Amino acid sequence: CLGWDFSTQQVKVVAVDTELNVFYEDSVHFDRDLPAFGTQGGVHVHKDKLTVTSPVLMWVQALDLILEKMKASGFDFSQVLALSGAGQQHGSVYWRAGASRALTSLLPDLPLQQQLKDCFSISDCPVWMDSSTTTQCRQLEAAVGGALALSRLTGSRAYERFTGNQIAKIHQQNPEAYSHTEVDPISKKKKKKEIVQARKMTQCMQQLRCGSVVDHVPNTCKVLGSIPSKAPLPFSASLAAMRLEEGDIAVSLGTSDTLFLWLQEPTPALEGHIFCNPVDPQHYMALLCFKNGSLMREKIRDECASGSWREFSKALRSTEMGNSGSVGFYFDVMEITPEICGRHRFNAGNAEVSAFPGDVEIRALIEGQFMAKRIHAEGLGYRRGAFWEGASGRKQEELGLMERESGLTGVCVGKGRAGGKVASFSAYEALLPRYAELERRILSQALGTLE
Repeated sequence: CLGWDFSTQQVKVVAVDTELNVFYEDSVHFDRDLPAFGTQGGVHVHKDKLTVTSPVLMWVQALDLILEKMKASGFDFSQVLALSGAGQQHGSVYWRAGASRALTSLLPDLPLQQQLKDCFSISDCPVWMDSSTTTQCRQLEAAVGGALALSRLTGSRAYERFTGNQIAKIHQQNPEAYSHTEVDPISKKKKKKEIVQARKMTQCMQQLRCGSVVDHVPNTCKVLGSIPSKAPLPFSASLAAMRLEEGDIAVSLGTSDTLFLWLQEPTPALEGHIFCNPVDPQHYMALLCFKNGSLMREKIRDECASGSWREFSKALRSTEMGNSGSVGFYFDVMEITPEICGRHRFNAGNAEVSAFPGDVEIRALIEGQFMAKRIHAEGLGYRRGAFWEGASGRKQEELGLMERESGLTGVCVGKGRAGGKVASFSAYEALLPRYAELERRILSQALGTLE
C-alpha cells in the first residue's frame, strides 16, 4: 500500500507491506529540490503579507519527480493494492475549462507537467496560509445572519483560508480567470438569495477539489506505472486514521500545528471547527489550526540555539517548568487561533518586556504553544483526556525534545492512555488562566489599534 503526504513544504510517499512494515519511503522538498519556483517554506508570501500562494505546476512537477525516483529505485507499481494519503487543508487548484478532456487522455510515457501545463486557469494557487479574503468572509457571514449563525449552521465561522472564500475572491477580483475555470454548470445560474449562491459555491468548490481527480482515477493509475485501476484511494480523516477514541486528543506538528479531538457534545464557537465524526456518526470531531507552528519553532531555534535542536533541547533542560513566570506569544504571521500577529513577552508581574534571554525565550515559546492548544480546545468542549502527538521525518526530533525536556505533555493530558504524565500538569494549573488573560489583553489591544 502507498501512503502519500501532499503537504505545504514537500510531497512524501511511504510504502508498507501487509504487516504494515515500511519498506520504501522518499520525498521531494519544494524549496530544495525545485528551486526554480523560488518558494520559501513551499509558498510565496506576497507584499501585502496576507496573500500566500504556491505554483500549481510545482506540485505537479514534484509528483513527476517522486514517481521518477520510485521508478529508478525499481519500485514495483504492479504490486500496489491500495493508495491513501493526506493533502494540505484548503490548498485549491483551478482547472481550466476543457481540462477534464486532458485528464481522460493522459499518456503514461510523458511527464504530468508536460501534459497538464496548460490545464490551469490560475498558475499560483492560494493555500491554507492565505489571509486575504476577509471581505468575502464577512459577505458570507452576513448572508446567514452573522459569524455565530454560520458556525451553528456549518460548524465554522468564515475563515480566510477556506476554499469557498478563496473561490469567491477570484470570482470577484479576477473574473476573466474565473470565467475560464471548469466549474459545475449549475453554479453559473443566477439565484436571488445570497445563501443559495454560497451553497452553489460550496458545490463548485467540491467539484474543483475532488470531482475531476476521482472521475479519472483509472487513467491516472496508468501514469503512476501499472497500478491496478481498481485500487482504492481513500484519503482518510486524521481522527479515523490515527484510531482515536472518545476522550482522545491529538496534536499534529507541521508547518501549522493542528489539534483534533473526539466530542460527544459540540459547542459551535467563533473559533475552531466542528465536523461529523468519521468513526461514529452520533458524535463529532473538533479541529483547531495554529498557523505559527514548526516554522516559528525553527526561527526561535535559529535565533536562540544556533540552529541546533540539540542546543534547543539543552536550553529547555536548563529552565524550570513554568519558566519562573515568563510568558510569551510568538506569531510572526497572522495567527488563526487566535487572530494575533507579532511577538509579545510578559514577565512574572504581567508587564510586557521587549526581550527574554535565549533559554527563557525557548521555553516561553514551547509553553505558550501548548497552553494555547489546551485553552482553545476547552473552548470547543474538550475536557481532559488522553493526548497523542504526531510528527514525521525531521519533526520527530523536534517533537521528542519538546516532550522530554519541557514536561509540557501534562498541559493537555489529564488521564487515560497517557496517564503516566499527569504529574506535570500541576505545574501549569495556575499558569493556564494567566496565559488566557494575557491573550485576551493582546487581542483587546489589537482590536483597539484597528478601531
